[in-house]
Amino acid sequence: MASLFFISALAAAFHSSSEAAASSQSPFEDNFSIMWSENHFKTSEDGNTWFLSLDKETGCGFQTKQRYRFGWFSMKLKLVGGDSAGVVTAYYMCSENGAGPERDELDFEFLGNRTGQPYLIQTNVYKNGVGGREMRHMLWFDPTEEFHSYSILWNDHQIVFFVDRVPIRVFKNNGEKNDFFPNEKPMYLFSSIWNADDWATRGGLEKTDWKKAPFVSSYKDFSVDGCQWEDPYPACVSTTTKKWWDQYQAWHLTDSQKMDFAWVQRNLVIYDYCKDTDRYPKLPAECSLSPWG
Repeated sequence: MASLFFISALAAAFHSSSEAAASSQSPFEDNFSIMWSENHFKTSEDGNTWFLSLDKETGCGFQTKQRYRFGWFSMKLKLVGGDSAGVVTAYYMCSENGAGPERDELDFEFLGNRTGQPYLIQTNVYKNGVGGREMRHMLWFDPTEEFHSYSILWNDHQIVFFVDRVPIRVFKNNGEKNDFFPNEKPMYLFSSIWNADDWATRGGLEKTDWKKAPFVSSYKDFSVDGCQWEDPYPACVSTTTKKWWDQYQAWHLTDSQKMDFAWVQRNLVIYDYCKDTDRYPKLPAECSLSPWG
C-alpha cells in the first residue's frame, strides 16, 4: 500500500516540463473525424466529453484529421465499467487509416474483464506492418471509476508509454537504420471500442455478455504538442530539437521517471515479449537495448 501512495504522489508531481509545454486542447470536431458508426458516438452537453459505445451490432471509432511525426500525445479516458469481458478499448497511433501491411503503429489496448477482476493494459509497437512486440501491465487504480491520462512521447531516440505521467514502457532506438523502431512515417491518432472476445479476456475463454450492452468508453482533454505533417515534407521535421519533446532531456528518462519505471517493472508487468523465449528462441534485436540509457 505504501508503494501505491508513493507512485501516486510521484505521478502528480513529475514531468512538469511537459505540463508547461503549449499543448493544444480544443473541441472534438476541431481535431477528429468519426471513422464508423456515428450513431454510436455521443458528446456531453458542453461538448468536452466524448462517448463511444459498443453493442452486438457494432462498435465505434474516431481518428485525428492531422498526422504527426514525433511529439507528445495525450488523452484522458474512463473505461467500460462492470463486466467488460471481451471488450477492447483501443487508443493508438497509426500511419494508415486501415490495418495496412506496411503500417507503423503504437498501441494502447485496454482489455476488459469480468466484474471485480482488473483491467489489463497491452502496448505494442509495429514497424512496416510487423508487430509482435506486446507488453501487458496491471494498473494501480480502477480505470473505470474516473478519468486517467494515457500519453505517448515519440522522438527519434525513444517511445515512452505513460499512464498518469508514469512511464510504464520504454522502447528505445539504436541510432541506426533498423527494422523495429518506427521513425519515418507520420501517424494519425485513433481510438475505438470493439468486440474481441476471441482473444482479449483469458485468451478468448471469457466471452462478451451482450446482455450488459451497450458498453461505453469516455474521453476528454485531448492534447498534442507535435510536428504536424504537411506534404511533401513539413519544415518542423528538421527543427524538432527546438521542442521540449525532442531535446536531450526527452531522449531518456529523468531520475524521477526512472524511479517510477522501476516500480512499474517490479510490480505491474504481466507479460514482456522480450522475456518470452518460447515464442522468440532468438530474441528480437531491440530487446538488447537498455530502457535506462
